[in-house]
Amino acid sequence: MSTIVAEPSTRAVVAPGAPGPQRGLSRKSRRRAWGAVRGVLIALVTVAFGFPLVWMLIASFQPSIVITSPDSISKFQFTVENFVNVFAKQQFAFFAWNSFFIAASTTVLSLVIGVPAAYAIARWSMNRSSFVVLIARIVPGISLLVPWYYIFAQIGLVDSYAALILTHMFVGLPLVVWIMMNTFEALPAELEEAGQIDGLSQIGAFVRVAVPLAAPGIATATVLSMIFSWNNFLFALVLSGATTKTLPAAIFNFISYASIDWGGLMAAAVVITVPVMLISLFMQRYIVSGLTGGATKG
Repeated sequence: MSTIVAEPSTRAVVAPGAPGPQRGLSRKSRRRAWGAVRGVLIALVTVAFGFPLVWMLIASFQPSIVITSPDSISKFQFTVENFVNVFAKQQFAFFAWNSFFIAASTTVLSLVIGVPAAYAIARWSMNRSSFVVLIARIVPGISLLVPWYYIFAQIGLVDSYAALILTHMFVGLPLVVWIMMNTFEALPAELEEAGQIDGLSQIGAFVRVAVPLAAPGIATATVLSMIFSWNNFLFALVLSGATTKTLPAAIFNFISYASIDWGGLMAAAVVITVPVMLISLFMQRYIVSGLTGGATKG
């Protein structure tokens, strides 16, 4: 009769409370590694997008001959002659007024029409109207530029503020409606119903309850509509003239057949870019809250 002898186990016995074997990186280490990678990615993106702006700003204070020199960094020569040329010789103050007037008029008219339209679409589920707005957002404005020019030429509106404002509204109005639709859909309808119980009409509830609560969305729509109209180049190039030329179209004054005034061009680009950057910087909080206002609806 054979006797079975149990072999001693080689498995280590871990005492209660003792730390177990290490299995890869801990959660805290992984979080630190991801934070470092994210910081590097943010730095790379910042440099990629910020370098052209910094170079534009530096070049605007240099003569054109220095800008085009291969070693322009080592030959930096400070001058404000480019900005003097922009405002004194090229009348950029007048063009800036045209841009501001057209952008402000476009934005105000788009808000007056678009905010009530977005409220009606959101509250009464007008799916066909929202589909029309989506189509208007998709259709490129350049596809309608030739018909617009023909129509405005027939009725004598080429080189007029009305032509530019109407064409800018083709993009600005659907943008306002699309943003405000999401904003009003995120607002509880019970708040307006409570106002109606207290004696407000439907219009009164819209003006005194819905509109104040939708202020972040209205701020977002205002800023984006202003930026689009301020930066628009193609409509102004075709439909404007000597009296209605805007800043993006006026920048062609520094480009000729034989040469380019790089110093004046950089200074003009700074004049166009700085107002947009300042508006975006100070209104960033409202833009983000307005764009994400309907993200958590439902």
